[in-house]
Amino acid sequence: MNLPNKLTMLRVIMIPFFIVFLLVDITPYDKWIALAIFIIASLTDLADGKIARKYNLITNFGKFMDPLADKLLVCSAMIALIELGRIPAWIVIVIIAREFIISGFRLVASDNGVVIAASYWGKFKTTFQMIMVILMIADIPALSIVTTIVMYIALVLTVVSLIDYLVKNWHVMGKDM
Repeated sequence: MNLPNKLTMLRVIMIPFFIVFLLVDITPYDKWIALAIFIIASLTDLADGKIARKYNLITNFGKFMDPLADKLLVCSAMIALIELGRIPAWIVIVIIAREFIISGFRLVASDNGVVIAASYWGKFKTTFQMIMVILMIADIPALSIVTTIVMYIALVLTVVSLIDYLVKNWHVMGKDM
């Protein structure tokens, strides 16, 4: 269990604490504690990847758990934000559907011995989704227009990254089609 993998596991462990502070009234500062936890968890995503690449600490566990931890964090946050009335359910459904489709493609590719790297579109998508979640947790009325714009940019990037992914990797479906 190297440092990048520990950071990935820390991100997973932080998710329930984040959700509790976001959804349950414990203190007057709940949303700010939830926001801090989400930001720290998001930063572990940046750190684990950089450390793994810089020090050649890439493992199969990391290849599996890192994207899963990211999806758990962001999807948990968006589902909780539906509960709080800050994001429409249909947008979250589109975003989660994209994740299922990509995961399915990766599974088929893996069965065929093909590793599909994350694209820049996917990285932009993740960045905008995380910014969107941060803005929605903060829920600052003066930033409501910015939050809405970021939400729609995240949605568009979700669809664009899905199309890009499917077009570039359709060959992994092989002759089964």
